[in-house]
Amino acid sequence: MKDASPSSLARLSMSLPAELFRQLDAMVEDRGLPSRSQLIAELIRDELAEHGAASRPEDMLAGTITLVYRAELGRVRHQLAQTQSDYLKEVISSQHVFLEDDQSLEVLLVQGPARRLRDLCDALRKVRGVQQLRLFTTTALLPPLHEQDEVAPHSTGKAA
Repeated sequence: MKDASPSSLARLSMSLPAELFRQLDAMVEDRGLPSRSQLIAELIRDELAEHGAASRPEDMLAGTITLVYRAELGRVRHQLAQTQSDYLKEVISSQHVFLEDDQSLEVLLVQGPARRLRDLCDALRKVRGVQQLRLFTTTALLPPLHEQDEVAPHSTGKAA
């Protein structure tokens, strides 16, 4: 995120119910933020990314999918891996850890069109044993890892 210079800021005035205002201040304090403005800007950014994913399905997004599931004899992990293989272009990497009570936590780093990321989430939710799933997206993208023009031809070991 770029630093906002005073000339690039716009002022917003709003009225809130007293209890909501109290909860907002408590959240600012709990998170150790310097101001309400910083928290409100974060909340707005999250909602704008969510709205963009819903209203513009072809937009490219990057993000994470977090899953919690029961690791029943590897069946669930196998089905999740099969589903991820159907979305090889979108799943950049995954991290898995075992939790207590035969549960697992998996975090997928993803990037692709919003529609494909939603389809991936829907497919993962269908796997029996998945207990929780959350997609977090941002419109900031990963830089291209490889450019087609930069790929060197494979060496055959023969002199040209």
